[in-house]
Amino acid sequence: MATSTTVQFKNPLEDLERQAKTVDPCIMVIFGATGDLTGRKLLPALYNLASDGELPAHFACIGFARRPKSNEDFRNEMRKAVDSYSRVQPVDTNTWNSFSESIFYHRSEFDDDKGYEELRNLLDSLDQRLGTQKNRLYYLSTPPSYFAQIIEKLHKHKLLYEFSEKSQPWSRVIIEKPFGHDLTSAQQLQTEITHYLNEQQIYRIDHYLGKETVQNLLVFRFTNPIFESLWNNRHIDHIQMTVSEDIGIGTRGHFFEEAGNLRDIIQNHMMQLLSLVTMEPPNHLNAASIRSEKVKLMDAIRQYKPSQLGSNIVRGQYGPGIINGEQVLGYRQEKDVDPKSDVETYVALELFIDNWRWAGVPFYLRAGKRLPKRATEIAITFKRAPAFIQQFDEKRTTANILVIRIQPDEGISLKFNCKVPGLHAPLQPVKMDFLYGAYFGATPPEAYERLLCDCMAGDNTLFASVDEVIASWKLFTPVLDYWKAHPSTNFPNYAAGTWGPSESDELIERSGRQWRLI
Repeated sequence: MATSTTVQFKNPLEDLERQAKTVDPCIMVIFGATGDLTGRKLLPALYNLASDGELPAHFACIGFARRPKSNEDFRNEMRKAVDSYSRVQPVDTNTWNSFSESIFYHRSEFDDDKGYEELRNLLDSLDQRLGTQKNRLYYLSTPPSYFAQIIEKLHKHKLLYEFSEKSQPWSRVIIEKPFGHDLTSAQQLQTEITHYLNEQQIYRIDHYLGKETVQNLLVFRFTNPIFESLWNNRHIDHIQMTVSEDIGIGTRGHFFEEAGNLRDIIQNHMMQLLSLVTMEPPNHLNAASIRSEKVKLMDAIRQYKPSQLGSNIVRGQYGPGIINGEQVLGYRQEKDVDPKSDVETYVALELFIDNWRWAGVPFYLRAGKRLPKRATEIAITFKRAPAFIQQFDEKRTTANILVIRIQPDEGISLKFNCKVPGLHAPLQPVKMDFLYGAYFGATPPEAYERLLCDCMAGDNTLFASVDEVIASWKLFTPVLDYWKAHPSTNFPNYAAGTWGPSESDELIERSGRQWRLI
């Protein structure tokens, strides 16, 4: 009889002692398996887990999609993808050959009852052959319009089980973002899928939460009192968060025309980062306690007044420009984009959190495509020294800044003032820099590796709860409604290769601050 696999899988958000997790035998079914995500992220992540010995010993992966394809065709395509995108290089032929024997392909339309019946037969057959104990992990890598339909079909054909905290087998569903496109649609989707699933079975994935630096945020804050004691409005002047991409939209024109950067980046990725940086210490480092504090934080964010929607939030769209010395197209010239599109590719905003810790501290968030470089970082700017001390050398004295780099070059740096050697007393800012890769000497697991393994282990710490999603949509749905009623008249308003529209600089400069140079 097959047994569970116990692996040493690190998750500092859950367990500072880094105890072993139990990863159960299971079959993972990827809906929309011919899409870009499967080849670029999911199969490479599964291969890396297999290579590191962290995949369950009794495991299978089924690609479910509409295109005609054989098992061998699918395996060959995935081998090429793993060769290109795997963290573990070069790909070991023996490991791949063993791993690929557990990869299968199933062709069906998402609404075809016969396809689900055939899927159930395939699953039962693999359980017998591979000892996967009827445990099921369904990954919905499809357009959001299919989420509810697929879950309804899985329930209809008895491919979902009643939730139980104790008994097996289990069934879980991973849902890719976006979860809805506004508050009403998110609430409707939640109502539809909870007809068939318990909330504990729903894993809303945000790959940012699987990044090593993001996971380390709470450990950094709550195990280092030297920083946590300063983490409040008495010592912090403001916080900037940046998600900068130098790429355009590639082949995602249809998706991005419906999403835009507010939905694609701000509403999920950046709000998750914001909540981890600013939440109160949880009573326990487990999923329930951490999620509870994140929701409290999101509920404390000040809602925008109608009069602020045109001034406290800036939107932009890139035009033609130069990236890395090469001429690139503007957004409206990209494939599958409306030539008159008013979809935003850049967003900058100011927000406030109305609680005791953060009252009066402004938070500045910006996210954009076709900016000069790829970078994701959180910059905490502390208050400057008093004026009488600054007279010491006012021009050279700068604020202390703690920077947490999410990607690339994951690490943490601290800037502080220091006296230059010599008879006189000039001051100069210096920086202490910590790089994960340089210090630990190993490449950390990719985000999807962490998240897939956590889901197999039944740990939803790094997945967004419905309350977090709803709280975020409550904040940003009025913004989307305002933009819909007031289309932009000046797009494109920044050239590719620049740091966004001039209105973004005006947004932060009116308070006497500036965006950080990255």
